Amino acid sequence: MFLPRRKIRLETERLTLRPPALTDFRHWSGLRRASTDFLTPWEPSWAADHLARKGFTNRVYWAQRSIAGGAALPLFLFRRDDDTLLGAITLDNIRRGPAQSGTLGYWIGQPHARQGYMCEAILAVVHHAFTRMDLSRIEAACLPENAASRALLEKCGFKYEGVAQSYLQINGRWRTHVLYAALRADRRGRTEAG
Repeated sequence: MFLPRRKIRLETERLTLRPPALTDFRHWSGLRRASTDFLTPWEPSWAADHLARKGFTNRVYWAQRSIAGGAALPLFLFRRDDDTLLGAITLDNIRRGPAQSGTLGYWIGQPHARQGYMCEAILAVVHHAFTRMDLSRIEAACLPENAASRALLEKCGFKYEGVAQSYLQINGRWRTHVLYAALRADRRGRTEAG
């Protein structure tokens, strides 16, 4: 049973994943600013106040409300050996009842890309979602040309499911995405009866 008021903190071999805090602003805004060119081709357009303290404060309060209400699990990734902020991962659109599912989104700062950190984070969040939150399905989507994100999802056990036309506005344009999912009890591709 998921207990939304419990303090969430996930530990992996190299990472600590925890909700954002107001004290993270300087590190978050610095990493986002330094990674702007790396991130903007893959993300929705940034609001005018995206890197401002007020926008970040709203983000932190949204994270607290979302966790308390069980609607989302937004987490920042910190390298354990030096407490450096690396990026973020969010399990959002959590649906209960017959669906028991959620949608995964993530970003990593350019200096920390392709070092296995996000793979570690995804595996930890998916494990937490399946074992502690009792979810059955985690969905993720990315642009078809985002080869790095597609490879990452596949490495983490997500399977390609199809294409969603005009799925999200990315960098100011409606864009088609490829859809992936991880299932708690994945029987796709198995041929034995039962």
